[in-house]
Amino acid sequence: MSRSDSESAADYLADIADESTGPLSRRERFDRFVEDSIRTPFRIIWGDLRTRIGISILLAFTLVGTVGVSIVPKPEFNEAPRYVPPFTNWAVPLGTDGYGKAIGKQLVHATPAVLEIVVAGAVISMVLATVIGVTAGYKGGRVDDILMFITDAVLTIPGLPLILVIASIFTPERPFVVGLLLGIDNWPGLARTLRSQVLSIRHESYVEASRAMGMSSPHILRKDVTKQLMPYITINAANAARGVIFESVGLYFLGILPFTSANWGVIMNEAYQTSGVLSNLGRIHWMIWPMVTISLFSVGLILLSQGMDRLFNPRIRARHSDTAGEETATAKME
Repeated sequence: MSRSDSESAADYLADIADESTGPLSRRERFDRFVEDSIRTPFRIIWGDLRTRIGISILLAFTLVGTVGVSIVPKPEFNEAPRYVPPFTNWAVPLGTDGYGKAIGKQLVHATPAVLEIVVAGAVISMVLATVIGVTAGYKGGRVDDILMFITDAVLTIPGLPLILVIASIFTPERPFVVGLLLGIDNWPGLARTLRSQVLSIRHESYVEASRAMGMSSPHILRKDVTKQLMPYITINAANAARGVIFESVGLYFLGILPFTSANWGVIMNEAYQTSGVLSNLGRIHWMIWPMVTISLFSVGLILLSQGMDRLFNPRIRARHSDTAGEETATAKME
């Protein structure tokens, strides 16, 4: 038996099952795709309050970081009196810092750099963990030993000191590069977990069927193995993003990273270094608002990861899928 690498063995077996009840037309295939990829996920997301809140929070930050920066003017020195408390002057609703700059405007214009750092760090973490973990678990033998040796070596190095040394040597200025560097110590734990998952998946019937069909290892890893692990990978991407944002803000707050772009950690550093906010509670809002923003972004990521867990749950998907309901009804009639 031979077939093209354009489809996986799982898809092939599903096609055979469909042929047992009659071939599906192109329209039926399209309807099934829309149901499984759009309508069912939307029902699950809309039916879960936590997921709606998480997506709304992250969407709001995305809009602030893309559209908001073109609407909100950049903060300027002495645009209002210094240390204006929040909610006392509606021209600067969140108050001002020690330079007379509006804190709200600073938070808005710091958002794009933070989003860039978070996306870069989460992507590099997930790519490294997926490639190394899946390959090691599937190949086994010497490949597994080498990849796991590298993973364990990185895992045993304390993350924060490693990042401090790398940041001091390279002194990255672009937020994207900062995110890539911060993603270095976030992948080993997930890579080991993925490897253990692949050790059981590689003996499943659909993987064995792909091997019997003569498919290449990269194709099997991409279409059969990694596809089954996507729920776990997606959920951990949100956790990796949280780790990256905490590390980046912490490094900016400590002054390790150069202040070449606006960042919530930079705002906190200026508040701590120049105004003594910890000893003067009348100025504490300068540090509180970046902390509230970071916490809110983190809550959005946590709620999103919980929603992704529901989204990829087969039982929940079947309960919200019209296709599943139609198939069940048909089976009962027969």
